[in-house]
Amino acid sequence: MTRSASPELTVLFDGGCPLCVREVTFLRGRDRRGALGFVDIDSLDYDPESHQGISYEEAMGRIHAITASGEVVRDVAVFREAYRLIGLGWLYAPTRWPVLSAVVDWLYGIWAARRLQLTRRPDLGSLCDERQRCRLETPSR
Repeated sequence: MTRSASPELTVLFDGGCPLCVREVTFLRGRDRRGALGFVDIDSLDYDPESHQGISYEEAMGRIHAITASGEVVRDVAVFREAYRLIGLGWLYAPTRWPVLSAVVDWLYGIWAARRLQLTRRPDLGSLCDERQRCRLETPSR
């Protein structure tokens, strides 16, 4: 199969989150066409301006992705599109159904709000403060 020159969907993920890394590893392994790209927002060189202005704090709060045309996709829609691109769209297709969609979106909101706590990481404010401190201590390139 031919790999794309540039990804159809670039997923912004938290490289410090073990569950997020597991999901990215799965998606990468299934992405035979190179349709997906991944950007680790936890990396100190993450640049919001290169990613539709999505700040570190915003990206850490909820999952985001950027389509090849520059559209920002958020929340469960990221998974729907990523799974569609790797040929497993049927897994997330029911999340488009009206009643189920509302429930899945609600559950994702709870997950997003509690993700850091559930993965035993510092809260978002502490992560943002630590990131700022590290960036100030790291010499410019």
